[in-house]
Amino acid sequence: MSEFDRGENQQKFDRVIMGYCLELAQQALGKTAPNPMVGCAIAQNGQIIGTGFHPGAGHPHAEVFALKEAGEKAKGATVYVSLEPCNHYGRTPPCTEALIAAGVAKVVVGMIDPNPLVAGSGIAKLREAGIQVVVGVLEAECRQLNEAFIHRILHQKPFGILKYAMTLDGKIATTTGHSAWVTSPVARSEVHKLRVACDAVIIGGNTVRRDNPLLTSRGSKVDNPLRVVMSRSLDLPTEANLWNVDEANTLVFTEVESNREFQQYLRQKGVEVVEVSSLTPAKVMENLYNRGFLSVLWECGGTLAARAIADGAVQKILAFIAPKIIGGQTAPSPVGDLGLIKMTEAVELENVSIRAVGCDYLFTGYIIFD
Repeated sequence: MSEFDRGENQQKFDRVIMGYCLELAQQALGKTAPNPMVGCAIAQNGQIIGTGFHPGAGHPHAEVFALKEAGEKAKGATVYVSLEPCNHYGRTPPCTEALIAAGVAKVVVGMIDPNPLVAGSGIAKLREAGIQVVVGVLEAECRQLNEAFIHRILHQKPFGILKYAMTLDGKIATTTGHSAWVTSPVARSEVHKLRVACDAVIIGGNTVRRDNPLLTSRGSKVDNPLRVVMSRSLDLPTEANLWNVDEANTLVFTEVESNREFQQYLRQKGVEVVEVSSLTPAKVMENLYNRGFLSVLWECGGTLAARAIADGAVQKILAFIAPKIIGGQTAPSPVGDLGLIKMTEAVELENVSIRAVGCDYLFTGYIIFD
C-alpha cells in the first residue's frame, strides 16, 4: 500500500472515530450548561480502548473518563476528542496534563476551543510535550454540535432559537385564535426532543392565556427545560399548567411592583418571580446568561417573537410548515410588526435547510446580523 493510500485510509478512520465522539457527546444533550458537549475515544492499533463524554459542569471532562477506561493501554495510543483539551484549572484539572501523563502519542481534535482560557493553548501544550496533534477533523459537525456554547463564549449571551409552526399561508392560528394543532404529531414529537436540548423555553402572557401549554419534553423532570413566562402586567390565569412545578420549574419575569398579590400567589405555588425595571427580551437573556444557560427556545406568539428578533435575542429560526391553508386577514402570523417598510429591510437568513418531518416540513436558518 502506498503512503497516499495509507494516509487516505487514516483520514477515513479519523473521521469515523470523530463521528463516534460526536455521538458520545450527545449523551449529555441539554445537561452541560454552561459547558460544551464533548466526546472522547482512545484508539490503539485500530481498536477503541476507552471512551467518555462530559456529563455536566463540575464533573470530569470526556478525556478523563476515556483515559480511566483505557488504563495503561493509553500509552502510545491516539486520542480523539471533539473539542480541544483544556489547559487551565477550573472546577477540574487541565486535560492536557492528564493526556501527557498517560503517555499518549497522538491527539486528533475536532475543533479549537473558542474559550479565551483555552483557544489553542491546549494544542500548543500537547505539541510542546512531543505529542502529535491533528486539528479540524469533522470541524463543521463539531461546531454545529456546540453552536450554543460558541455563541455564549463569543457574545456573552445565550443562543436564541425561535421555533414556530405555521400553515402554508403563514398563519399560526385561525381568526378566532384556535391553534391546536397546526402540525402533525410527528412534528410535535420533534419539538419535544428540541426542548430536551435547551436550557429554557420562553413564552409570553398571551400564550399562557390562550394555549395553557405544558412546555415539557414529555420525558423525565431532568429532561425538561426551565419554563419562562414574560408578562408586564401579570394578567394571567390562576389555574395554569405552568404553575405546577412537579414536572418542570417555572420562572416568571415581570416589571417592578406589578400585581403584587399574584406574585405572592405564584411564589406560594413554587414559581420563581423576577422583577425588572423594563421587561425586554434582552433583559431576560441577560438574566439567563448569568444563570449559565446555553440554549434558549422562544416558543412565543408573533408580538413577542418580533421583539425578540429586534432585540437580538434570536439567532436561529426553526419553522415547521404544515401543508394546510386557513386564510383570514386577521389570522395571526408567527412574527409580528418589526417596523419594516421596504423589502430591502427584511431580516435575512443564511445556512438554510429544509427537511420533511412526517407530512410537514422543517425550515432551518440563521439570522444574518450586520
